[in-house]
Amino acid sequence: MTEENPTALPADDGARLKVHFDVDTTSHPDRWAKLWDAGNFLPWDRGTPNPALVDLLDQRKDLIGGCFVGDAGKRRRKRALVPGCGKGYDVLLLASYGYDAYGLEVSEKAVERCAEERTANGHKYPVRHEDAGMGQSTFLQGDFFDGRWNKDAVDGGTFELIYDYTFFCALNPVMRPAWARRMSQLLSQKPPGHLICLEFPTYKDPSTGGPPYGLTPQTYVEHLSHPGEEVPYDDSGHVKAGGLSQSSPQSLERLDHWQPERTHEIGKGTDWISVWQPR
Repeated sequence: MTEENPTALPADDGARLKVHFDVDTTSHPDRWAKLWDAGNFLPWDRGTPNPALVDLLDQRKDLIGGCFVGDAGKRRRKRALVPGCGKGYDVLLLASYGYDAYGLEVSEKAVERCAEERTANGHKYPVRHEDAGMGQSTFLQGDFFDGRWNKDAVDGGTFELIYDYTFFCALNPVMRPAWARRMSQLLSQKPPGHLICLEFPTYKDPSTGGPPYGLTPQTYVEHLSHPGEEVPYDDSGHVKAGGLSQSSPQSLERLDHWQPERTHEIGKGTDWISVWQPR
């Protein structure tokens, strides 16, 4: 059963987003760009990184490791990706932990806002660990589902860490198979990378539409176990657990799953974190 969340997106904001995106999904990138171009209606912007990510980076190195890959002679910084990075708060945070962090947005205006945020507030993201130092922060304009942006910007085109907070839930559910396939392609195989999903909004009834579109933790399980495959849903928009056969060869494996002690107000008591790696 879907939980009620008194801090959920105000009904008028949700309705406005729903109307704005009531077009063919092929037009959704342009619709996001229009919101960024106007700049006066960004209801997803919380102004800071999610504290759940801060706690994970501080407390779960046993799960995701440190910010370097390779041996001492050929060591380099891990590359981290934040698709749909907004104004780039999480990108700046990851760089402060020593990652070479990349933020991706479909809108050129959003990328400009990221650069402005770094200039104005980069001092709020000091080096977290002196032995790791500061990584680079890079903001890219491109379509997540198009392979050109990452191959042009990143050697090898893959990442050792990917963080998804409000990107998956912003996509129309028909795009979820493509999202899972793209995640499996972008995540490093050797060494195995880690996909961090902050699962939101689990309190929302999927039948009410979006964005953001309601989902459950099982939604991630079914799609990441079958990247690119059509996963069955029931008539109310809930994914069917075990609706497909055994996991596909490109699937990701969930390593851990928990409810964070801290998160943004809108997700308190209902947010979950899952961490995945290639099988």
